[in-house]
Amino acid sequence: MTENDDKNKKRGGLLGFFKEFTYGMATHGMARQALKTRSSMEHLFILITMGDMLGVPILPPYYSMRLLPYVVPQITTWKRRMLRERDMIESLY
Repeated sequence: MTENDDKNKKRGGLLGFFKEFTYGMATHGMARQALKTRSSMEHLFILITMGDMLGVPILPPYYSMRLLPYVVPQITTWKRRMLRERDMIESLY
């Protein structure tokens, strides 16, 4: 390795650190909130379409059956999330 390679690594490391630091300070909170919102919306969609599994008949079964192939991979995690016990503290985060 030459001296130029060492200098480039050092600059990339410092530049990379600055980029990560800026991301953490500016947008990390917004990114986490967007992911949390997306997760909530997906679970709400599954509840509306597949609510019959929990005894909440919202949509006619015809539309639920049409959407079933798109929802099948998420059904087990959705059921687990909907039926688990929750604490008051969980709503804060």
